[in-house]
This record gives sequence, C-alpha cells and structure tokens, in this order.
Amino acid sequence: MGSFSIWHWLIVLVIVVLVFGTKKLKNVGNDLGSAVKGFKDGMKDGSAAPEAPAQQVTANKASDSNTVDVEAKTKS
Repeated sequence: MGSFSIWHWLIVLVIVVLVFGTKKLKNVGNDLGSAVKGFKDGMKDGSAAPEAPAQQVTANKASDSNTVDVEAKTKS
C-alpha cells in the first residue's frame, strides 16, 4: 500500500502522453538533454580557464580623445 506498482506507473505514463502528446514530450526531452550537456561543458570550461583580470583605468585622461570629464551634481 505504501508504494506504487508497475500498473500505477503505466497508467500515469498513459495519462501524461494523452495530455501532452508524444511530440511535445520528445521536444522537452531533447531540450533537457542539450541543457544538461551545455551545463557540463560550461562547468568543464569554467574550472580549467583562469579568470581574466579586470581592466584598469589609467590616470592619463588627456591622451584619450573619447574621454569626457564632467562633475556630478547632487540634487538639492
């Protein structure tokens, strides 16, 4: 009485297939498989590569023609 028999699981499987359809279940399985594969690849690549250091801002702003020097004003 505490666990389900194979017949209970087969009935649940038939109901799920009737509700969602086989094509949608196949697409969900493919999406889930590709997501797990991408996650594993990301974990493998992330642990092997060292993190790149952040870019440093130089103090010489006058040499860069794209830099605009402004002062922030506070609201009163």
